[in-house]
Amino acid sequence: MTKKILLTTTAALTLGACGTMGEEEAISVAEAMATAAAEAASEEVMAANPMLEEWTGPYDGVPQWQEYEVEQFDTAYEVAIADYLADMDAVANNPAAPTFENTMIPMELAGEKLDRVNSIFSVYSSNLSTPAVQAVDKEWSPKLTAAYDSVTLNDAIFQRIKTLYDARDTLGLDAQQMRLLTREYDFYVRSGALLDAAGKERLSAMNSRLAELFSEFSSRVLADESTYTVATEAQMAGVTEDIKSAARALAEAEGLPAGQYALKNTRSIVDPVLSFGDDRALREEVWRDFVNRGDNGNANDTNAVIAEIVKIRADRAKLLGYESHAHWRMQDTMAGTPDRAMELMMKVWPAAIARVDEEVADMMEFASADGLTEIEPWDYLYYQEKVRKAKYDLSQDELKPYFELNNMVDGMIWSAEQLYGIKMVENTGAVPVYHPDIRTFEVTNSRTGENIGLFYFDTFARDGKRSGAWMNSFRIGTKLEGDKQGLFTNNNNFNKPGPGEPVLISLDDASTLWHEFGHAIHYMLVDVDYPGLVGTQRDFVEYPSQVNENWLLTRPILDRFALHYQTGEPMPQELVDKIEKSSTFNEGYATVQYLSSALVDMMLHTDPDGDVDVDAFEKAALEAIDMPEETVMRHRLPQFLHLFSSDSYSAGYYSYLWSETMDADTWAAFEEAGNPYDRATADAFRINILESGNATDRAEAYRAFRGRDPDVNALLKRRGFPVGE
Repeated sequence: MTKKILLTTTAALTLGACGTMGEEEAISVAEAMATAAAEAASEEVMAANPMLEEWTGPYDGVPQWQEYEVEQFDTAYEVAIADYLADMDAVANNPAAPTFENTMIPMELAGEKLDRVNSIFSVYSSNLSTPAVQAVDKEWSPKLTAAYDSVTLNDAIFQRIKTLYDARDTLGLDAQQMRLLTREYDFYVRSGALLDAAGKERLSAMNSRLAELFSEFSSRVLADESTYTVATEAQMAGVTEDIKSAARALAEAEGLPAGQYALKNTRSIVDPVLSFGDDRALREEVWRDFVNRGDNGNANDTNAVIAEIVKIRADRAKLLGYESHAHWRMQDTMAGTPDRAMELMMKVWPAAIARVDEEVADMMEFASADGLTEIEPWDYLYYQEKVRKAKYDLSQDELKPYFELNNMVDGMIWSAEQLYGIKMVENTGAVPVYHPDIRTFEVTNSRTGENIGLFYFDTFARDGKRSGAWMNSFRIGTKLEGDKQGLFTNNNNFNKPGPGEPVLISLDDASTLWHEFGHAIHYMLVDVDYPGLVGTQRDFVEYPSQVNENWLLTRPILDRFALHYQTGEPMPQELVDKIEKSSTFNEGYATVQYLSSALVDMMLHTDPDGDVDVDAFEKAALEAIDMPEETVMRHRLPQFLHLFSSDSYSAGYYSYLWSETMDADTWAAFEEAGNPYDRATADAFRINILESGNATDRAEAYRAFRGRDPDVNALLKRRGFPVGE
């Protein structure tokens, strides 16, 4: 880009002034001068653009958020991409015979500036998204994709990797080096390295177009999630005070008349209204607004975007020699094939829909008293709460006073220290943050005193922040990079209370809190030699996070941290017993909502042609699996960000169930030990599963931990479904 143009221009000028030199000497001098000029120009640009500077401060350097502006991304990406391509060009054009040291090592270290800029932008696009940020995404996502494609489709680089791969057994590589080389070779082949020039050009065009569509899809869904439903005081009857407070605050911010409420179109507001709102018409309105995000035939409609994404994915799979997009995506997974993923899902699906039938029958006893003859989707959570109260004398609202957010955060940190020696001390204010609500924590190893890094905690929902909950990292240290301290984030969308009010969260929200922290624990503990061995396969990555949810309701956490926000008293045993007795309550609904989304995802992406009318396909797919009419997919296709904001979860939403199979079987190991904090079991889990990253085959890692493959019966038992032979 700019750097390349500058180098070419400078070389031409220099050659014109060197008439007395020999040609080779002139070229050498010109290249040296061009390089010096390019470096000087790069330094000047970097000095004017903080995003390009190395991170400074404690913890081996942290992002300097106070210095960043959206307008800096254009230059930052231009320079960082050029820098990355220069790093990779050096590998491609190295005249020396390929070795692990002169090929794999520089590839692992390439693009340091680009890594930093991408980390910064990931926060802007997910947590601080504005029209200006979305414009950056739309412009640079295709350019980034093209840059990465120019590397993965570079035959000179691939031939160096292939030379090493073909001779791998003679190179004296250790286990991690062998795995890194093998995985890199497989990645390049899957990415199109074996295509001819025309095929590579076509593939790159497809990838660039997909990047544009992913950005467009995300911005349209975010726009629909920024809308709200207006409700009156009378309509809000039954809705809990914390939700009313959040809706009242939004109404005031939007300038609505006094006495009105603004219910934002996000799950953290919608689900509580559906659970407790007595006004059935309001429940229906809120439900329809939520499930129809991206499907309203307006400027934010995503159907055409999805149809084009699915078609390109199918065509790309054909080009790469795969039966379907799902077959291509699942090459680097534990399941390996769509058939294996479907097999697991269909072991659970029949029991799930049978349980929904039972749950609906229970609810009709209460719905009939209200004059209803059937349960509609906007009635399910409302009457579920009636049944919960009748069967177990338990309401979700009854639990909230014991799940005060600060106490839950203290509990999850305490649990991590007991299990893994992770110590966290809050130091909010000690480092720059990207929003005033962010809390920060210093992370150390309590057993060794070693510094692990810094944890950023972004708790509350706000405009410009995508819905849901997620973990991210700005840096994960590896031995090759000097074991720099890690920088980790957790992001949630709890409703921010008014001044001085407590943040009371539901049991489900508390589970989500612990789930995301499980991701952070995983990457805090990863201890591998190479960056390429940090991340794990899609159907493994949710496993450590899902396991961590189990400690939430252990006796030590309940006794120490599930304290009533007003009295400070721990949750009474009577209430704990009710939770335990109701542990499989409503599992039909939860499983059907999730699993229908996973099944439709796999059905959509195993279509070899990819020609799809999105709404019609979704309807036909749900009919084919006998989807209960009383509920709906957790993520309908028009708003399914997992699938259409990137390739990452496409043909991969099943991974939560695959991971939960290992999770349930892992928790059974702690139960067998008779102590949820059994040190021997925790150490085996830490060493074999968490610390090892992707340095070993993940199925082998599980066998090393458990002594066998995971038992699906543990999952069925947990959900209260019939257990097979």
